[in-house]
Amino acid sequence: MAELPPCGLYRTTQAIGGVPADRLVYFHNHGDPGAGVYFPEKWTHNRAHFSPKGQTVPPDLDPGSLVPLPAEGFYHFKVTSFCCEKKCVKFEPDQLVQLGYNGNGKALIFAPELAGGAIEIPERGTMLDDAQLAKLSPLKMPERAASAGGINTAIPSMPRGILIH
Repeated sequence: MAELPPCGLYRTTQAIGGVPADRLVYFHNHGDPGAGVYFPEKWTHNRAHFSPKGQTVPPDLDPGSLVPLPAEGFYHFKVTSFCCEKKCVKFEPDQLVQLGYNGNGKALIFAPELAGGAIEIPERGTMLDDAQLAKLSPLKMPERAASAGGINTAIPSMPRGILIH
C-alpha cells in the first residue's frame, strides 16, 4: 500500500471500494481494522458530523483519489474574491465567512451578518469554486463544547456576584 495521507477532510475523485467519486469523507489513516473513510450523517451550524462507523479502504488505495479539503470553520478572504468565474457573489478582503461543505465535498461559504448586536450565520451558503479556497485564511476562534442540555460545562458554576476573569 502506498503511503497514506493524513487524517482529515477529503473529497473522493474516484470510487474507493464501495465509496463513489465526489463524496465528502473524513479519512482516518489508522485504526482497527485499518484505514477508513467516514461519511457525514448530519450537519449542525453548517458543520458536518461524521458517522462513528466507517468503511475500510482497499489495500491498493490510490492516495491521489482523495483531494484534501481545508477544515470547516471561520476564515477571512485575503483578497477580493468571487464565488466562481461568473462572479455571481463578491467577497471583500478581510470579510468574515464560515467554510463548510455539502455531501459532494463542494465548498460552501456562509456570510455572517451583524444584526441587533449579534452575529447571525445563515443556514444557506454560496458554492465556492475550488480555486478560491487558496484565497481564504483561517481565523483563530475559541471553541467550547456544549453539554447535552446546551449549557457550557467548561466553566464551573459559581455563586452569584463572583466574577471570573
